[in-house]
Amino acid sequence: MNVFEKMEEMEHEQIMFFNDNETGLKGIIAIHNSTLGPALGGTRLWKYASEEDAIKDVLRLSRGMSFKSSISGIHLGGGKAVIIDNPKAKKDEAFWRRYGKFVDNLGGKYITAEDVGTNTQFIEYISLETKHVAGKPDYLGGGGDPSPVTAYGVYLGMKAAQKQRSGNDSLQGKKIAVQGVGHVGQYLIDHLAKEGAKITICDINENNIKQVSAKHRVEVVSPEDIYGVDMDIYAPCALGASVNDTTIPHLKCGIIAGAANNQLAEEKKHGDLVKAKGIIYAPDFLINAGGVINCYIETVGYNRDRAYAATDKIYEQTLAVLQEASTSEKNSQEVALEIAMKRIEDIGKTRRTR
Repeated sequence: MNVFEKMEEMEHEQIMFFNDNETGLKGIIAIHNSTLGPALGGTRLWKYASEEDAIKDVLRLSRGMSFKSSISGIHLGGGKAVIIDNPKAKKDEAFWRRYGKFVDNLGGKYITAEDVGTNTQFIEYISLETKHVAGKPDYLGGGGDPSPVTAYGVYLGMKAAQKQRSGNDSLQGKKIAVQGVGHVGQYLIDHLAKEGAKITICDINENNIKQVSAKHRVEVVSPEDIYGVDMDIYAPCALGASVNDTTIPHLKCGIIAGAANNQLAEEKKHGDLVKAKGIIYAPDFLINAGGVINCYIETVGYNRDRAYAATDKIYEQTLAVLQEASTSEKNSQEVALEIAMKRIEDIGKTRRTR
């Protein structure tokens, strides 16, 4: 991979590679765009097959964060960090504090937060070395785990998609397949179960399956079988690119609305294929923005009611995007991207005229 060519292609500003032999810490921070403000994005701890896969992931995720913050109307740019999982590393306080020092070296251009593989305890350790962190525990004045707010926004986006499809946003009796029942997936299921949806789940983590099954009446299928189940709504809540050449022919749903980032393996191609199949796609970076909204509220003085009130806007924004997509030749992802990019471009022009 030519890293500079990839940065130019995806319009990134900066990539920081970091390594610490003593703790076994190794990873990458990518800053996609800081026009609207400092780049905020979580830190993902993952076992990548190769360093090239890690670079690709951090570039895709940080780009998505720019659009997520922009379309949500908050004053943040887009960034992301990935830490390459090293089984030999203890991942103790020293490990996370060392990472905090690397974040701090960016001088506030990047604000980190939780993501896959990290939690509020790690965030607390990171915060001992840098103030450029969000998602701190409640007792430190932070917003805590952003997963409940993320799930709430996805739930609202799903309801907006159902409204667009049927004229009624009720999910009662709807067959919903949730792929991935980690933190966000579990909170989403709480909302769906309360409304009376019929839920099918899968996950590669058996403990997650047990937790959900103990709490709710759900059908469990293997991760390989989730795409072909009889469903009204497919909710990808695991890793990205699950909507692709292989899976689209198997999908029997009328709506795709989930929490995963970068659900379309190729935005234009697969957005068009989904639309041609008559499936309504709720753009991922729009409906899963509750977490970054929660983190943004923390950066200006956390108030939980304010965070949820800001997340409430996802419903109307999603409905507006889907309505425009239904009357144009563009797919819903394209419509949402244009809205997000226009705000970045407009603010960029304003700042250049100072």
